[in-house]
Amino acid sequence: MSVEMDAGSPELIREAIIARNNATVDQHFHNENPEGIDLAIAVYTDDIIWEVPARGLLLKDKAEVKAEYLKIFDAMHVHRITNLYRFATEEWVFDDSIFEITVKTDGFRNCPFPPGTRCSMRLIHAFQMRDGKICRENGYELWRRADDTDRVNDDIPADAKVTVFD
Repeated sequence: MSVEMDAGSPELIREAIIARNNATVDQHFHNENPEGIDLAIAVYTDDIIWEVPARGLLLKDKAEVKAEYLKIFDAMHVHRITNLYRFATEEWVFDDSIFEITVKTDGFRNCPFPPGTRCSMRLIHAFQMRDGKICRENGYELWRRADDTDRVNDDIPADAKVTVFD
């Protein structure tokens, strides 16, 4: 027996909220670059909390977050991004990816590796959402030297999206 739901049903409303949250995170990620940073920051609430616990960073101001991103962009050369998993609810979006980068400068505050190091960083984002905007962004970074075969041992799903930049 099937049950029809009208446009105002709780399940359709839930799915619409989740779709909106995913679209917001997509816009944020798509614009995480020097040219699009203002569009990436535009999806934050005014009371954003931006946290990177592994490097001891906690910012609560859009202008400070923007400045931090610009330093990060300048500090790395991205070789490849592998998007592993994405899961969303009405309140949270979780994204699990692997960034293969070379650290170019000391722009990554409290980075565990010196400039010149090629790294494989497992990065899990936990975005808390409010009214279609990001009110909290936690970036959980797991830094590894790219050539450390003991630590770079990730289970990559067959449908993972890989973007190569060089």
